[in-house]
Amino acid sequence: MLSIDLTGKRALVAGVADDGGFGFAVAKAFAEAGASVCVATWPPALNIFLNLLERGKMDESRRLSDGSLLTFERIYPLDAVYDAIDDAPADVRESKRYKDVGDFSIGGMAQRLVDDFGEQPLDIVFHSLANGPEVKKPLLETSRAGYLAASSASAYSLVSMVQRLGPLMRPGGNVCSLTYMAGERVVPGYGGGMSSAKAALESDTRVLAFEAGRKHGLRVNTISAGPYASRAASAIGIISKMVAYCTANSPLPQDLEAAEVGATAAFLASGLASGITGSTVYVDKGYHAMGMAVTMPSGTEIVGS
Repeated sequence: MLSIDLTGKRALVAGVADDGGFGFAVAKAFAEAGASVCVATWPPALNIFLNLLERGKMDESRRLSDGSLLTFERIYPLDAVYDAIDDAPADVRESKRYKDVGDFSIGGMAQRLVDDFGEQPLDIVFHSLANGPEVKKPLLETSRAGYLAASSASAYSLVSMVQRLGPLMRPGGNVCSLTYMAGERVVPGYGGGMSSAKAALESDTRVLAFEAGRKHGLRVNTISAGPYASRAASAIGIISKMVAYCTANSPLPQDLEAAEVGATAAFLASGLASGITGSTVYVDKGYHAMGMAVTMPSGTEIVGS
């Protein structure tokens, strides 16, 4: 019988700050498959996340199929717009939410992993990072700074992570990220350069699959997930409309569940997917296959000029 078995493997999921998004669902799926799991959390959200864990506020969502609770080997602070701690401006390093967490850069996280687990500590890296400070602005109104910030946090961060974590990964390692249909097609309201960042992420996935495959023996893929009303996605401003529209117009007219993305990530990380790399894998109830709307649910109209 075929099964997803990640026993003995260590996964790092970057971009987990609560139990309501894809990153948490991916971490839980890795644990269900037998992997040990570390997570990386944005410093301003770190204390809130730790408090939720310590107070048992996420115990129900952490419960695994065998009745045990999902636990994290390590929780690292990570601001993935900085490759090294010296890249962060002094006002960031000295701010209240950053000054006591240590080296929160990608390079700092890589060094902590080595310090904690040895020279090749990882088998799986999952990139669940995205941020666009001007995501509510149309592209025509997006500033250069906003556009570049979206690309830095949402796309280049994957490149930087593969640069620094690739050499730390064991043979047969897997890297995966999260993308969205807006990288291929127009989604009005998904602005601020985020659609460009997702397009870059998908292109980088293909190039990294070649380069990291030849250099480190890694597989690199990305999951194109349908819209999901996580806390982070609320920043888009129209997420409920996006969910309703896609549900009504998908071949499978059902809301996407985060666990479905988690299961796909676990499959891609396993030996069952040993021949899959450089791919965009759609987990969106088939919405990507549609070329014409079936229905326009009430309240989902988006007016653009």
